[in-house]
Amino acid sequence: MDLCNINDIKALLSRHGFRFSKSMGQNFLIEDWVPRDIADASGAAPGVGVVEVGPGIGPLTRELSLRADKVVSIELDRSLLPILAETLSDHPNAEIFPGDVLKTDLPALVSEKLAGLSPIACANLPYNITTPAITALIEAGCFGSITVMIQREVARRICAAPGTGDYGAFSVYCQYHTKPEILFDVPPSCFIPAPKVTSSVLRMVPQTPPAEVDDPKHFFQVVRAAFAQRRKTLLNSLSSALGGTYQKEAIANAIAQCGLPENIRGERLSISDFAALSKALRRQETRSL
Repeated sequence: MDLCNINDIKALLSRHGFRFSKSMGQNFLIEDWVPRDIADASGAAPGVGVVEVGPGIGPLTRELSLRADKVVSIELDRSLLPILAETLSDHPNAEIFPGDVLKTDLPALVSEKLAGLSPIACANLPYNITTPAITALIEAGCFGSITVMIQREVARRICAAPGTGDYGAFSVYCQYHTKPEILFDVPPSCFIPAPKVTSSVLRMVPQTPPAEVDDPKHFFQVVRAAFAQRRKTLLNSLSSALGGTYQKEAIANAIAQCGLPENIRGERLSISDFAALSKALRRQETRSL
């Protein structure tokens, strides 16, 4: 059975009485080069164990299982379980784990299912859970790499540089924890049903957090505050979000201490700039005591 052949797919889904769920953001691949190229890019290989999210009917799962020692695929839609049992019947190293990735203890799953293997994550992520799923995979802290197919616009935001329109709090978050890279695009014509947007395959390699960030909790509080009202200057945005903690004058002093223009916007700050600003704000807090 060709899991990327549209006629085979329709026959398979009809046989199992499957109906696509808009709420789950289901779009199945109909071009075999896509799962093959994703699997090649993921780092799946002997000695590697893969956690996959949202296997659908299993085309990427098959490709991963041909390369890695073990694949554990988390699938929320239970109506897909009998379909996967059929399509993966000749891939004994592929296991389906019924559940929600957002509620799954990923480190525990890796420890139980992929013991002795080098774990990576790979997924054709449903569009409706892109940001929380990526966050969950990053915060699991147990994957050597994370390779996902997501909306192109989200991939661009993740990789965006300071000073660009796509740069935001999630850009900072992802670039703080990982080194992200867009590998290639996948047009809507490669899916059934065809989505309205182009997808991109993104690889994220976890890295040691920047040494200049000495208080991550406060650092991200400042980052979120800076982007909370993008049209405002950094001073006004921080004053609106952090006014209960810092006087506007103290925020202005902290910005000046970092050598930043008083009318700068948050989208122009790099991770190093945010780290320096976080420290300067905490110094202002100490002086006020």
